Amino acid sequence: MALKTRLWMTGSLEWFALIGDEEVFLGRREVPSPLEEGDTWTNDYGDVFRVENDEIRLTGKVEPPPKYW
Repeated sequence: MALKTRLWMTGSLEWFALIGDEEVFLGRREVPSPLEEGDTWTNDYGDVFRVENDEIRLTGKVEPPPKYW
C-alpha cells in the first residue's frame, strides 16, 4: 500500500504528517508500523487517527490515555 499522506519521523522518534495543509503530531510508539488500511491509534494528546483510502485522517479527539510510570 502506498500512502498519499506525507509523513516523517524526527530524531526523537516522533511521527509527524501533513494532513491538509497542517503539520500534525501522530505519536511515538503508538503509531503502527507498517501502516495498513484500517489501522487506528490514539496519540498522547488524545487525537485519534485512522488510515482510510490510503490517507491518514484525524477522526476525532478523546480523553488522553493514562500514563503509567
